[in-house]
Amino acid sequence: MDNGGQPVETAEPTPHARPTDPAATGDGPPPDAPQLSLELLVHGVGGTTAQEMLGDPRVQLITGDDTAACYRRTEDADAERRPEDYHDEPVREAYCWSNLTSGNGARALWLILVPFMVANLAHWMRPAAPPDHRAQRLYDLLVRLLALTLTVLLAAAACEVALDLTAWQCAGTTVCVTGKSWLGFLSPDNHGWWSAPGRRLALASAVPLLVIGFLWWLSHRTWSAYESASPPPRRPGSSRYTPHTERTALSLEGFWYGRRLVARLRAAHTTAGVLTIAAVLLGAGAKADARAGGGTALAVTGRALTAVVILLAAVTLVVVWRTARSEAAPDDESDRLVVRALPYAALAVLALIAVHTGWARPGARSHGPLPGAAAFGGIAVFQGLLVLALAVTAWVLQRAARDDARTALRGMGGPAVALLACAVAGVLSGGVAQRFADWMDGGATPGQAHAPIPGPPVLLSWQASAIPALLVVFAVVAVLAAVRVVIVRGRVVEDVPGLYDPRERPDERRTKRIAGTIARAGLTDAAPVLVAATAAVTLVLGAGAVAGAWLTDRAPGPATAGAPPVVHAAAQTAESLGSWLMSAGVILLIAMGRRAYRDHSARRTIGILWDVGTFWPRAAHPFAPPCYAERAVPDLTWRMATWTERFNGRLVISGHSQGSVLAAAAVWQLDLVTRSRVALLTYGSPLERLYGRWFPAFFGPPALTGLHREMDDWRNLWRFTDPIGGPIRLTCEDGRRVDQGPLRDPLAFGRTLRNPLPAQILGHGDYQTDPVFDTVRAELIARLDPELPAQRPAGREADDRPPQASSGRSSA
Repeated sequence: MDNGGQPVETAEPTPHARPTDPAATGDGPPPDAPQLSLELLVHGVGGTTAQEMLGDPRVQLITGDDTAACYRRTEDADAERRPEDYHDEPVREAYCWSNLTSGNGARALWLILVPFMVANLAHWMRPAAPPDHRAQRLYDLLVRLLALTLTVLLAAAACEVALDLTAWQCAGTTVCVTGKSWLGFLSPDNHGWWSAPGRRLALASAVPLLVIGFLWWLSHRTWSAYESASPPPRRPGSSRYTPHTERTALSLEGFWYGRRLVARLRAAHTTAGVLTIAAVLLGAGAKADARAGGGTALAVTGRALTAVVILLAAVTLVVVWRTARSEAAPDDESDRLVVRALPYAALAVLALIAVHTGWARPGARSHGPLPGAAAFGGIAVFQGLLVLALAVTAWVLQRAARDDARTALRGMGGPAVALLACAVAGVLSGGVAQRFADWMDGGATPGQAHAPIPGPPVLLSWQASAIPALLVVFAVVAVLAAVRVVIVRGRVVEDVPGLYDPRERPDERRTKRIAGTIARAGLTDAAPVLVAATAAVTLVLGAGAVAGAWLTDRAPGPATAGAPPVVHAAAQTAESLGSWLMSAGVILLIAMGRRAYRDHSARRTIGILWDVGTFWPRAAHPFAPPCYAERAVPDLTWRMATWTERFNGRLVISGHSQGSVLAAAAVWQLDLVTRSRVALLTYGSPLERLYGRWFPAFFGPPALTGLHREMDDWRNLWRFTDPIGGPIRLTCEDGRRVDQGPLRDPLAFGRTLRNPLPAQILGHGDYQTDPVFDTVRAELIARLDPELPAQRPAGREADDRPPQASSGRSSA
């Protein structure tokens, strides 16, 4: 998504400006003053300045802070005190939230958290089955367990680099240590205190521990800033109170308040990471003790520590099992002592294990790979089983859901995305290990006879060999997409001239350009095909990689040495090319993050990548990038609720692109009476085209229909040339359509007296320049009922409520 070509500079408040919201100061309109209307503008992905949104270089901060705030034109700052000046036009106010996703360079480093973010998306992609279906809880649990395996894989990859490749293999080999002065004190040739294998491992364990600690700190820091915004109070007995009624999930009071859940998951995942390091150290110590006979005091102590690690791992699984979202009301319960103490207990056990591993063992030496390298294969198999179980669960939920042909992948979007999260995590971990091994061994191929070190686990080489085949699939899909664009353009090109004045001169090049833009914009609807193809091929290749690694225990090249020359050459080529591709992917991410620190425009571009993936709360993985909507949605809800309550006014919330999703989510959070006084204007909106298809349980047709019925009115503008926005596909009860479009784009076909230069093809941006925008906006404002609407009769409300629009009970 983009912002339609508008500048994406973040809004800055006027110097020394202070919030001047009359609702906060208590300055209201005179008792006999005419009623005000407010238009609340919400920008899209990438953001824009308040000056651009309001069309005035002089803006005033009304409420908020440097991260997200509402602004008005300076001359409109005190509009509530003189409502007679705004009898025909609403007061325009801009909500700027771009700093929530692209505020500083450190956020560029969130690129390494892509697998966690994708796994978290799988939680929200469930089919639109009834909320009380028994498979819902199983679906949640499977996604949380899958997310936990990603943390374990990250910790294992850090241990592979620091403990196995560095402290065990390279530091224990004279040839590898030569030329690496920073490893000299660990070499056995120096006969130093740190030269013992166990002590080298204990010292190196600080590196993966720092990685886990950094993720814990980052999650805690963003947790305090994002997940702590409380929803507006709903007081029983007030004029805005409505009795308990079934609501959609997005309207529940606790939906955007994930503070305690993230804290519990953070404790569990931190513990899992620390225990992974402890298990690696125990494995190395156990192998050395087995050589000594297994009956020594160190061996007995090692078995006791292993039992403690298993116990803590079991407690961690129980915490993950029990940590489910509670959305009916904000979860303010304090965590149990066992949850809060769990990470500290793991750290204490790790310290004991480090002492145990570093204890002097005469004759101990490091040879070959570190014990436990096969764990990577075990993790991959377990992840595959979880994905298959998730697919079966999603199939059961889809059968219980209302049949909707628009749902992406027939409800299999969650399992497909979960599989891709595991694949991306494997590529990142394998790429780091492969590239680090190449650097440590001086350019020799790890695992070969002449290599100074054995290198990373064989499975990583097999996974790397599968990447070229996956790229071939991407290439085939890209070719099919290009063919589709050509075919669709050929169909559309005949219809384009009919959209404009027949007196204009035909221009074949102009016609093809417009038709090509429409055809390329339609590729968004083909995204499920790409995801399905990638997921299917990834599953087959991943299973083949695990099988090849376990059956041969050698890299693909050596494993096919006796095969026909063509097969052997193909295996060697795939292995070498795949290794470089895995490494190149990791290097590309690091380079993008480094550039983002120095280049503001690059930093802003990288920040945009998260606006789509981080809309949803962190329900499965606490180390995923934070959910900006947990700050933006309460902000918008508070603003609408307090302004309408204080001034008894009318309100239109106007959202572009991702801003329309935030606007709809905020309207859902309003109580029913306030919601019925609010109109929604969306343009370039992905509400149905993306969110409705991929997240049917929350934005499917029943949910959107219920939202429209409970608010005053809704209009949606869209274009065929827009690759992001699309129609909502709803019809009002009086027969009018929510969708206004498709709008003509470009506005003029050729050169005219009014448009002497060719009109730009706008695509996803600049909807406000279309004359239809002003017409629809004026219609919405005129339709708003100036009188406070009465509560709907209970019978009608029950009749209007769609069957699938329930996700629990909550006070309105």
